[in-house]
Amino acid sequence: GSAKEKAIHFYRSCMDTQRIESQGTQPLKDLLNQVGGWNITGVAKAKDFNETLQTLMGRYSTFPFFTVHVGPTPFDLKTNIIQIDNPEFEMPPESKFKEKNYLEVTYQRLKKGKNSYLMKGWPQDGPPDSFSLTLSFISNLQRAVTPLQKRQQRGMLFFRTTIRDLQEKAPAIDWLSCLQAVFHPMPMNLSQPIVVHDMDYLRRMSQLIEQWHDERILHIYMIVCLVGNLSPALDSRFQDARLELSKILYGKTGSRMVPAERWRRCLSDTSSFFEPVLGQMIVQEIFPQQNKELAEQMFSEIQDVLYGQLDQLEWMDELTRQVAKVLISELQVEIGYPAHILQTAKVNLEYQNLQINEDTFFLNVVACLEVLRENSYLKLLQHHSQDNWHVSPWAVHSYYSIRHNMVVFPAGMFRSPFFHMEFP
Repeated sequence: GSAKEKAIHFYRSCMDTQRIESQGTQPLKDLLNQVGGWNITGVAKAKDFNETLQTLMGRYSTFPFFTVHVGPTPFDLKTNIIQIDNPEFEMPPESKFKEKNYLEVTYQRLKKGKNSYLMKGWPQDGPPDSFSLTLSFISNLQRAVTPLQKRQQRGMLFFRTTIRDLQEKAPAIDWLSCLQAVFHPMPMNLSQPIVVHDMDYLRRMSQLIEQWHDERILHIYMIVCLVGNLSPALDSRFQDARLELSKILYGKTGSRMVPAERWRRCLSDTSSFFEPVLGQMIVQEIFPQQNKELAEQMFSEIQDVLYGQLDQLEWMDELTRQVAKVLISELQVEIGYPAHILQTAKVNLEYQNLQINEDTFFLNVVACLEVLRENSYLKLLQHHSQDNWHVSPWAVHSYYSIRHNMVVFPAGMFRSPFFHMEFP
């Protein structure tokens, strides 16, 4: 089917809460068995550490120790490059915790929250120290992160290097195999250029992994990250547990998660995987070509008036005036949507390998994660395009890109009360 049909089926599978509830935890259990399960006791033969990490990164877009994305750098705005950054932690960092005994307080809080998905997925017969040891490892990993301000001061935010150099500095990770798993089938070698955002963290992270003799804890931590990543696709018990976990860790008033109507959540999930498809549908519904042309004419006239007003500014010296005129005359004004989302054939091609089944929302999410991985591989092969907007077409806020001297006004802004064909 077309990409539009697949997006609709995905949304319907998300809305089918009765089927999701009836399937319960079984889809997750089946998936965990493929990656070695929880392995709490260490009796089961655990997979190799790097092999498990490659599976999580390549199949399920789960990045326990570091994140990987593709994008341009300040050194070269036109070329995309692999970038490696710190992971996103579920728990708040120790620096933001008021209590002195961070680990003990966090452990007791989580124990009280019997429904939190961390405890829910935890086998009841697991050793009592497994959970506290895992928390301890997470805490150590968080402390390895270099504060953003410090990285900025030391010019560490964009460190260009190669996989070979990174392998020498952080040897606990099989970097080539892990990145090959993410960007398969793109050929990759040790000379592959990459950008690292926190090299000191990666060094400390590697040392921590090597010092942590109990590989069982490393495996448990990776599984916790996988469960956390996929739990939004499971039944209501997991959603309630996620909400409770957020309240436990951040407090009732500071919870980062607000329960939303099911249709809103499903629409959000669908847009995260099918943004160009939904963008095309919304643009065709709310932003006809005549609106786009009128908006472009309006901004062209504003640009001309602004250019002319510069000559009347007495406080501006001539050199500054000429620079401002060049910036205004070369300013790119993008209206409504990036051109590529209306290219139906191109969008369909992007989703041609995706299989969606209305009966299995969980497996649909897993399948969509694979598509996101493929898209990151394709992005690496392409030059960075200004056609890649930082907002969705339905958004109601604009932005200015200093790098490209470009201002973007998405289609969502051209609806009442912001805009109307007959408004003055």
